[in-house]
Amino acid sequence: MKYSLRQLEVFLAVAHFDNISRAAESLSMSQSAASGALRDLESQFDIQLFDRVGKRLKINELGRLLRPRAEALLERARSLEQDMAQHEAVGQLKIGATMTIGNYLAVGLIARYLDEQPRAKLDLQVANTSAIAARLVNFDLDIGLVEGEVQHPDLEVIPWLSDRLEVFCAPGHPLTQKLQLSDTDLLSARWILREQGSGTRQAFDWALHGLLPNLNVLLELEHAEGIKQTVAQGLGIGCLSRIALQESFELETLVPLRVAGRDFSRQLYLVINKHKYRSAGIERWIELCHQT
Repeated sequence: MKYSLRQLEVFLAVAHFDNISRAAESLSMSQSAASGALRDLESQFDIQLFDRVGKRLKINELGRLLRPRAEALLERARSLEQDMAQHEAVGQLKIGATMTIGNYLAVGLIARYLDEQPRAKLDLQVANTSAIAARLVNFDLDIGLVEGEVQHPDLEVIPWLSDRLEVFCAPGHPLTQKLQLSDTDLLSARWILREQGSGTRQAFDWALHGLLPNLNVLLELEHAEGIKQTVAQGLGIGCLSRIALQESFELETLVPLRVAGRDFSRQLYLVINKHKYRSAGIERWIELCHQT
């Protein structure tokens, strides 16, 4: 065999960082050793995997073609290593979750997974849908749990749970006097919304198609709790997943508003890179998600 797994690790690290020094640091290698490993890999096959732009190394077309296969090969090698180590590092997973899922659903899934695999190591990263998708494409995450729809040729999107957004306000807001809100009411209200790029905002924009250019958006916030607190102060009305609002509705610190002629239903998804090797840990995580 003309290449080593270490050479592939260097190739993938450089592809991630676009920099040989940072790649070497991530692998606990010297810069000269990392440079040598990459140079040997390319010279053994008389190929070039990166374009040299000053001090930066930018992956080229051939490198992008080989990268998913190298990732899959290393994942299989790591899985084999774990099996031979008698599962001492079983179930190491890097999970990405969007805000609502990460704050309200992921904790229960993690608890169930750790109950089965008490020595497992889990890394949960919470971000919006677009950021999670980008990390999956770049192999920085093993699996994503997202609220928004994702379209990318390298990603497999698996329907997971049905959800619904709820329009809501503070108990003393004037709109609570209406049995249901018309489009005129929606246009006259001040809105406190999630930021662009989030799955919640994507679903909201779809639900209110035709009204968006004229909506009065007062604030855009990244966190559901911030939106709930702002709305509770009477500064406007909001729209979030009912998952995030259930406790507030039960305590009556916030109240739901009915909206006429608008569909706020949506789908939650599991997302994984099509080229990712599905270890036993990933497969079990997917099973637990479907049991939720």
